[in-house]
Amino acid sequence: MIASPLATAPLLHIGPLSITEPVLVTWAIMILVTVAAALLSRSLSLAPTRLQTALELLVVTIDRQIRDTMQTGPATYRALIGTLFIFVLIANWSALVPGVTPPTAHIETDAALALIVLGATVFYGIRTRGTAGYLAAFAEPSWIMIPLNVVEQITRTFSLVVRLFGNVMSGVFVIGIVLSLAGLLVPIPLMALDLLTGAVQAYIFSVLAMVFIGTAISDTHQQATTENSEKS
Repeated sequence: MIASPLATAPLLHIGPLSITEPVLVTWAIMILVTVAAALLSRSLSLAPTRLQTALELLVVTIDRQIRDTMQTGPATYRALIGTLFIFVLIANWSALVPGVTPPTAHIETDAALALIVLGATVFYGIRTRGTAGYLAAFAEPSWIMIPLNVVEQITRTFSLVVRLFGNVMSGVFVIGIVLSLAGLLVPIPLMALDLLTGAVQAYIFSVLAMVFIGTAISDTHQQATTENSEKS
C-alpha cells in the first residue's frame, strides 16, 4: 500500500490524540509569539528603543493596510490580522531551521488558518450587519444568486488553503532536492529566496483575510459613511 505524501507520522501520543511534527512546531511558534509579546509589551516607554520603534512601525503598517484594504478603522481587526501575519511569517521561516518542516507546508495547518478566516468573516459580518442582514447579503443582487454566493464563500476558503500550501510546500521540496544533490552551500541563495517567498505569502494571506472580512462588512460601513456625509 502506497502511503500518502500528505500523511504525517505521529511523534507521540497523549491519550487518544496523536501529536505530529506540525502540531509541535505550531505549539512552539504560538508559545514563542505569546512570550515575546508579553515581554515586549512590559517594557514600553515614551522614549522608545530601536526595538520598540520597529514594533511600532509594524503595528502602524498593519493599521494602514487594514484601513486601505477594508476601508474602516483598524482597532477592531488589528489583533486578528496582525496575529495571522506574524504566525504565518514565522511558520514559513521555520523552514530555515535544520530538520524542521514548516507547519504551513502541511495542508491541515493551512486548512485551520483558512477556517479561522472563514469564522472571522462570518463573526464580523453578523456583528456588523446583524444575522438577518448578513444572511440577506447572500441574496444580493437577486435570490437566484444564493447558491453561487454560498459556493463562492466555500471556494474562497479553499483557495486560501491551496495557495498557502502549494507555495510553501514547493519551496520546501526545491530546497530539499537541491540540498541533497548539491551539498550545503549551493542552496543558500534559494534559502534567501525562501525568506522572501515566506514574507510575501504571509502578506498575501493577511491581505486576502482583510478582503474577505471587508466584503462581509462593507455595505454597512458604506451606508454609515453616506449617512454621516448627508448629516454634515
